[in-house]
Amino acid sequence: MKQQNVLGTDLESCSLNPKTGFFRDGCCNTNDSDIGSHTVCVQVTESFLDFSKEKGNDLSTPRPEYHFEGLKPGDSWCLCAARWLEAELAGCAPKVKLLSTNIKALDIIELRKLKAYQIDLN
Repeated sequence: MKQQNVLGTDLESCSLNPKTGFFRDGCCNTNDSDIGSHTVCVQVTESFLDFSKEKGNDLSTPRPEYHFEGLKPGDSWCLCAARWLEAELAGCAPKVKLLSTNIKALDIIELRKLKAYQIDLN
């Protein structure tokens, strides 16, 4: 069954290159096994990647053993909702694709905050 985005419509793909998502299906799909709530589709920036690395989650270094090439600025990625909120409070939150952000992100982040960072609706 198709999951919904924060706007209440069908969840759209976040990224297939690099392949993202808790299930590595390109979407920010989630279920009860996804403890981190990888539900926010973002476009990463250098400042966010540095922030994430400082917090112990290095997303920019390739990890071939996991078939992970590392992210570079401009890549889209399904980010943990709590990490996005933490980055927002630190002043380095990446932009958000609302149509690709799972409605479950609203359990942690207010829609008005996500809308302030949206890049896919004009």
